[in-house]
Amino acid sequence: MSIASHENHLRVIGLTGGIAMGKSQVSHYLSHVYQLPILDADLYARQAVLSGSPILEAMVNRYGTEILQSDGTLNRNRLSHIIFTHATERTWVESQIHPWVRDRLTQDICLLQTNQGASTIVVVIPLLVEAKMTNLASEIWLVNCPVEHQLNRLRQRDSLTIELATNRIRSQLSFEEKCQLIPQDIPIFVLNNSSTLSFLYQQVDSCLRNVPHQDPINPDFSHTFP
Repeated sequence: MSIASHENHLRVIGLTGGIAMGKSQVSHYLSHVYQLPILDADLYARQAVLSGSPILEAMVNRYGTEILQSDGTLNRNRLSHIIFTHATERTWVESQIHPWVRDRLTQDICLLQTNQGASTIVVVIPLLVEAKMTNLASEIWLVNCPVEHQLNRLRQRDSLTIELATNRIRSQLSFEEKCQLIPQDIPIFVLNNSSTLSFLYQQVDSCLRNVPHQDPINPDFSHTFP
């Protein structure tokens, strides 16, 4: 059951989608134009492995000090190589990080509603479905685009070879698989990011208006948005 519900009038948008699909473009738009609070699971995941954290210590015990940089922080390139090369290790790493991230997200969602009176919150969780965090959201926005676009964006963004980029894409569930695993009682909105940013933002505007139990959120276009 979702922590957000019609009864408490809290709208939690679970923004997700495959790697390099355009989730950041959507979250930036929601933040700048609508001033909605954004909770980014990737930021929490980084906090989970800060120097001295129990999770980082567990990684050192498992992989040795080679998982660290000279300053004692996590060597993210080394970790990426491990988790995208060995599915078993990816599962183990996620089992360490995901519960911590879930707890922090749950806590901050409640704080935003209680202390700031937030009625709409956006949680950006790339592995929302894979990590079984769908119950954090009252609705799910799934960003999608053709695989060729996704591959090109990922290669350009992270300077990856075709082989490495393909492996990273294949490590995640496909669009169809995500849709099948989302509980039927959670509304799904699909954002098509195969065209222009203007087209993408029009869909975002439409999704925000599509809430029968709340008044529409009015955008503020006075803010400069790149």
